[in-house]
Amino acid sequence: MLNPSVLALGQKRSTIRELFEFGNRRAAKIGRENVFDFSIGNPNVPAPDTVRQAIFDILNQEDPAVTHGYTSAQGADFVRETIAQDLNRRFGTAYGARNLYMTVGAAAALSICFKALTVSAEDEFIVLAPYFPEYLVFIGEGAGAKPVIVPPRAGDFQIDLDALARAIGPHTRAVVVNSPNNPSGVVYSEETIRGLAGLLAQKSQEFGQPIYIISDEPYRELVYDADTVVPFLPQYYDNTLVCYSYSKSLSLPGERIGYVLIPDAVQDFADTYAAVCGAGRVLGYVNAPSLFQRVAARCAGQTSDLSVYAKNRDLLYGALTAYGYDCVKPQGAFYIFPQTLGMDDYAFCEKAKQYDLLVVPGTDFGAPGYMRISYCVQTETIERALPIFERLARECR
Repeated sequence: MLNPSVLALGQKRSTIRELFEFGNRRAAKIGRENVFDFSIGNPNVPAPDTVRQAIFDILNQEDPAVTHGYTSAQGADFVRETIAQDLNRRFGTAYGARNLYMTVGAAAALSICFKALTVSAEDEFIVLAPYFPEYLVFIGEGAGAKPVIVPPRAGDFQIDLDALARAIGPHTRAVVVNSPNNPSGVVYSEETIRGLAGLLAQKSQEFGQPIYIISDEPYRELVYDADTVVPFLPQYYDNTLVCYSYSKSLSLPGERIGYVLIPDAVQDFADTYAAVCGAGRVLGYVNAPSLFQRVAARCAGQTSDLSVYAKNRDLLYGALTAYGYDCVKPQGAFYIFPQTLGMDDYAFCEKAKQYDLLVVPGTDFGAPGYMRISYCVQTETIERALPIFERLARECR
């Protein structure tokens, strides 16, 4: 006998991964340049030169037994302290090594937080649509809790606070916030975040227990307009756990390095930090990759060249809206989320596959009638794909 839920997960990849693998098979037949793969959020911008230099310096200057050896389960002290000081410089906080737990990317950080906060199978985590589909796996199969989905506010993809208020109940443990958002590229405004904080404070008092925010922040630095500010949630709500990854900011998705930030203001801070440590132990992460802990510390606060993503966003948004696609202009991340012209989103994406154009149906993100286009690709790929988007728009009309 096998665990049926994980067997089902292993037998069928996510739609994103299925499209990605389909693209690989097509590329082997017709050439990579003839497949327009917008399926997966795999950064195409190289890591900064400082990352390469940091790796060389660490490998050449440090004892290999240390560089590649175990660290403390929560991460090397000097790594956590260095990252904490970078956060303090940027956000005016007073964090130290005590507030950070280094993780195997944001997926591990999220899984750890869900596990740490789950007390019983009745516990609920509220997921704000549109959302990253793996949240449901991390919450359900991973933590043994229940995801509760709240639809977005129509027109701008900000949080529908009235719908959220109706979804919160006595079993609510946390609300998952992802801004800049995957898949919409929307940044939640300060007004939205203040409203969220006020609502959760009220509901926490009503139910006599803390309701947390789990802030998923792999795209925190990926914003493209001077007037776009990404609110730093711990400054608005005390019971916030931050899950961060260097996958997008430093273009290191395959190296799996990130952290959980547990601010001092979190209720029962010491126990919460211990629960995070215990969840990492239960899930078997042991410690985050030691070499890339050191790289993250050396490169804290830096980013890859974001101008490429800004150029791609402007090119896609301008063209798609000209062709008649309706979409909110992304403020950050590297995704755009247009409607599928009144057509069922799965049917639209299947139609697009006929032209080797790979986009992901919005239903998988809790938003039927949309598609996610990941524009972390070569600008030339977008330019060559635009006639296909235009042709699809004509055919669907």
